[in-house]
Amino acid sequence: MAEVLVVDDDLTVREVVVSYLRAGGHRVQEAGDGEGALRAMRGRGADLVVLDLMLPGVDGLEVCRRLRESSDVPIIMLTALGAETDRLVGLRLGADDYVTKPFSPRELALRVDSVLRRVGQRHPKGATVTDGDLVVEPSGHTATLAGAVLPLTVREFDLLHFLVANPRQVWSRDALLREVWGWSFGDQSTVTVHVRRLREKVETDPRRPARLLTVWGVGYRWEPQ
Repeated sequence: MAEVLVVDDDLTVREVVVSYLRAGGHRVQEAGDGEGALRAMRGRGADLVVLDLMLPGVDGLEVCRRLRESSDVPIIMLTALGAETDRLVGLRLGADDYVTKPFSPRELALRVDSVLRRVGQRHPKGATVTDGDLVVEPSGHTATLAGAVLPLTVREFDLLHFLVANPRQVWSRDALLREVWGWSFGDQSTVTVHVRRLREKVETDPRRPARLLTVWGVGYRWEPQ
């Protein structure tokens, strides 16, 4: 059972989402605006946050940014249909997943369970993998590069561990969604954004990557150093 914080200024949406999550066995807190969300996280905290981006006052993107300053709590964004720019900004800020409104409450509940499974209580299964000065340690959910800890979100860590553990293999975005995200469907641009974010953290020059390579027209490959 996990503690989930649901943040949305639409009371009807909150009631439906809360009902589905509680039926799934989760404890649920609610907030109707960004300040309420930040207060809740400073108080009881949560294992996962469902965060609407269109909030009064402090909007969802700012909430996401502030949370990432001090926490790697998984965040699932709720975004309006067609709001691609907001989705991409949210992912760059460190959100782990998103669901587009209008959405199926059942789909959202499944996404919550999927993200929580990937977190694995911060101790995912798998062996430590290394590549030169890069060490990825699942038991502590940490990755270090030249001795410095990398500030990775849950999804970034999972993607990095998977790629380093499977070097020189080319993975399509669809395959990565399936293997890393555990999705049988979804927006493949999610993978693109996470690859870009990973390059900013593991490459000496993200514009000329030497480790996380693009295989044009196919997907991505990890090249050991």
